[in-house]
Amino acid sequence: MPDPASPPVDAALDTSTRALLRQRDFMIFWSTRFISTLGVQVQAVALGWQVYALARMTESVGKSAFLVSMIGLAQFLPLLLLTLTAGETADRHSRRTIAVVTLLIDAVSTSVLCVLALRGDTALWPIFAVAVAFGASRAFLSPASSAMGPMLVPRHLLPRAIAWNSLSWQSASILGPALGGLLLMVSPAAAFGTALGLYLLAALLVSLIRTSTKPQTQAGSRKELILEGLAYVWNNKIVFGSISLDLFAVILGGATALLPVFARDVLHVGAEGFGLLRASPAIGATVVAIYLASNPIRRHAGRIMFAGVGLFGAATVVFGLSKLMWLSIAALVVLGAADMLSVYVRQTLVQLVTPDAMRGRVAAVSGVFISASNELGEAESGSVAWLLGPVGAAVFGGIGAMVVTGVWAGLFPALRKADRLE
Repeated sequence: MPDPASPPVDAALDTSTRALLRQRDFMIFWSTRFISTLGVQVQAVALGWQVYALARMTESVGKSAFLVSMIGLAQFLPLLLLTLTAGETADRHSRRTIAVVTLLIDAVSTSVLCVLALRGDTALWPIFAVAVAFGASRAFLSPASSAMGPMLVPRHLLPRAIAWNSLSWQSASILGPALGGLLLMVSPAAAFGTALGLYLLAALLVSLIRTSTKPQTQAGSRKELILEGLAYVWNNKIVFGSISLDLFAVILGGATALLPVFARDVLHVGAEGFGLLRASPAIGATVVAIYLASNPIRRHAGRIMFAGVGLFGAATVVFGLSKLMWLSIAALVVLGAADMLSVYVRQTLVQLVTPDAMRGRVAAVSGVFISASNELGEAESGSVAWLLGPVGAAVFGGIGAMVVTGVWAGLFPALRKADRLE
């Protein structure tokens, strides 16, 4: 029974988890995000393992690791070329429709991978061609999805909604690699077929959202709108500083791209251990996301973000040096938890300060930075692994991430001093 002495809660300003759960369309969006991410994770595990297994038939460990890392680069290049156009598209057209179409394209791409696996095709070029198509569809899905989420909740619920979005993504990132590892024990085709079904289900769910997701019509040509979005990101130093910090830190600290190599040739734990290693960062991230979903960060946001990135780099070094499975898992759990802190602060800052009519373009710029950090990080790790070996690549990247953290703290004092996420 409520305390009669307590002031009544204004329902319009209720920021509780219960208030968020009452937002029907947001919960559909949340479920869609979980299911589609689960598909991406299952596909990524199967794709990495398949490419590495095929490459090892004829290539050395270092060359095979390099080829695995090139999958990320194949996905990143079309994203880089299309992302600004995709952001402008998300600011002109229904973001729900864009999401449905791109998820169906993902389903088609995955069906091709499934057919290739069933046929026992050992050529790598068709796999890389599919990776390019997948990257192109993701270029349009990412800004549309990022811009759609804030349209489905009242503004005062946005920080909590961002934490829940992160929880959805991280939960799928735990289950996805584990599920992918189990499905690989059956066959790569089983993993790709499961991802296909998940993409189709996600497309069906997002089509059920009732809220209009078409932004207010913007005046100006496509070129003018693209330039406006770029100018906004550049001039807002908190936004630019946060997304560029993520870019360079993760490029250097992208050791997770080498997990197939560590699983097979460093830790010797096979496909089952590979799935567990892939899930470990998401375990740490999910624990932090669960906490943030109930206890959003309210003070010292900038310091927390920098601390998270620094800890991310340190954990990467520990992982690279570890020869014990339990220590490697622990390092990856800490890595994921630290990354979640920085991601939460960055996403909340960007969403709060960006007008809805510009969210697609800003999300596109942010998305290309994030994708660049992930995909170029994989390429960097694979290239350095070719020269220094997987252990040397991980240690080099982790130290680099810590150096970048210190440099960015000096270059962007306003970001370091950012306090309240309100």
